[in-house]
Amino acid sequence: MSAQATSRGPRQSAAERREAIVGIALEHFGQSGLHGTSTEAIAREAGISQPYLFRLFGTKKELFLACCERSSQRVRDAFERAAAAAPPGQAMPAMGQAYRALLQDRRELLCQMQSYAACADPEIRAAVRHNYGRLVELVGRLSGAAEHEVWQFCAKGMLLNVVASLDLLADAGEEPWTRPWTDPSDLLARMA
Repeated sequence: MSAQATSRGPRQSAAERREAIVGIALEHFGQSGLHGTSTEAIAREAGISQPYLFRLFGTKKELFLACCERSSQRVRDAFERAAAAAPPGQAMPAMGQAYRALLQDRRELLCQMQSYAACADPEIRAAVRHNYGRLVELVGRLSGAAEHEVWQFCAKGMLLNVVASLDLLADAGEEPWTRPWTDPSDLLARMA
């Protein structure tokens, strides 16, 4: 075993290393967006060289797209688990609760929001649109809801994204309008 493998633990496969890098990159992209993120900083935090990062991902955009895919897959997985565990006819509310729980991870939420902000790039827009379409299809299939109900569910989710990205819970009470937004259960119930 090499000195490098001993000092940093067992060697990782390229696939394992890619997954670890995506986890690190999610936070960087969430904070700084596609263009403001330094691949040098990601490589340094991952304990690899920048040339090795590019051997694994090709380009910074490819790494960003891998982060977008992971973020989208995380939501789809949560929805599938929630719907499978829900009583009959309750898949959509269960998926909504699962999504609210996911919003506690600001790192992934901010990366998700950065993916929408980067849609001026046609390649990113196509990937983000594809992932969003897969999510819309999944919600409809798992819930059996009508198209307008799926639209309303997604609209509520996007509003929750904004509330969570603004971190209103941390500022609850500082501004009167934020109070009902920090726990939107009552507002959501009135919308139903």
